[in-house]
Formats: sequence, C-alpha cells, structure tokens
Amino acid sequence: MSSQIDAVILAGGMARRMGGDDKGLVELNGEAMIKHTIDRIKPQVKEILINANRNQTRYAEFGFKVISDEHSGFLGPLAGMITAMGNTAADYLLVVPCDCPLLPTDLVPRMLAAIKAEDAELAVASDGEYEQPVVLLLKPSLRDSMKAFLEAGERKVDFWYAKHHFVVESFADQPNAFVNVNTPEQKQRLAAEINQS
Repeated sequence: MSSQIDAVILAGGMARRMGGDDKGLVELNGEAMIKHTIDRIKPQVKEILINANRNQTRYAEFGFKVISDEHSGFLGPLAGMITAMGNTAADYLLVVPCDCPLLPTDLVPRMLAAIKAEDAELAVASDGEYEQPVVLLLKPSLRDSMKAFLEAGERKVDFWYAKHHFVVESFADQPNAFVNVNTPEQKQRLAAEINQS
C-alpha cells in the first residue's frame, strides 16, 4: 500500500534578514516565493498546509489550509512542525521552508525510499555537504517528542532529530536545490538562476 504524504511549507518566521518582509510573499520573477515552492512539491504530496503567523489571509489565497503556531512567540521551525503534525492524518509529513524555490522534483520519493531502506523514523535532506534541518520527511507520530523538546526550551531542529533514528538523503546531484533566500542580494542571484534554467 502506498503511503499518504502531506506537506507543510514553513512561512512562520520573522525574516529579519529580509528587512522583516514576509519571505514567502516576497516576489521572485513575478511570483511570490512560496508559489515556486508549492509548484515544486504539489505533484509529490496529497495535501499542503501552510504554516504562517502573519498575513494569513494572503497565504490563504494560494488555496491551501493555513495554520498558525500553537506555541506563541515566533519559536522557530519546530513550532510550525508541531502544529502541522497535529493537523495531518497522513503517514508521513514533508517539511520544507517557503524560501527554497528550486526544491527537487524527486524530493519525496527519494526521502521515502531512504526511510524504508533503513526502517528509519525520518529523513533529512542534504546538499551533499550540509544537512538541511528544515527539509524533512517524518512520521507525525513524532509530534510528542518534538513538543517535549521545544517545551524544554530547545530550538535546534538537528539536535531534536539526532535523538531519533534518522537517515540523510543526499541531493548532491542537484547542487542548487536548497538555495534559499535570506537577503535581497540572494534573491537577485536566484532570480537570474531561475531565468537560466
């Protein structure tokens, strides 16, 4: 039986390096950044959730359910993941940030295959050199563990998953897959790359 996989796009942060602009809504080549992310992952999953703590009405215009952090105070990606895990009945949840417009079109099948090969609880993507802690495929049953970790005052996603049986799936064959946008300069470079691809 094939696994049901939902996704959450994390758009809940403060985006301080973008001058406080809501990163998911910043335009890249005429479309909101999150639209590029949606286009990449939509064919790979059943349902998409958008985790946003501001501009929820704008995000709702993309046609997906918008969820806000259960924990108040902009506590980072873990808070968004915990909320999403409580809003899905899928076997697995794909987690991606809103500012990675070049995500692999084979992200889910490769990460799922890695989990099944190792009988792991979750997979984290890597660009071949570095793990990408906010690009995960995980079982929603891990929610209690993550919630306890966050409520203990911890914030770092990689410290959390290190406590679990995880696998790393390398996407070294797609070196730009996880290029993200934190500054206006990076945005301009990425726009040029997308135009060339």
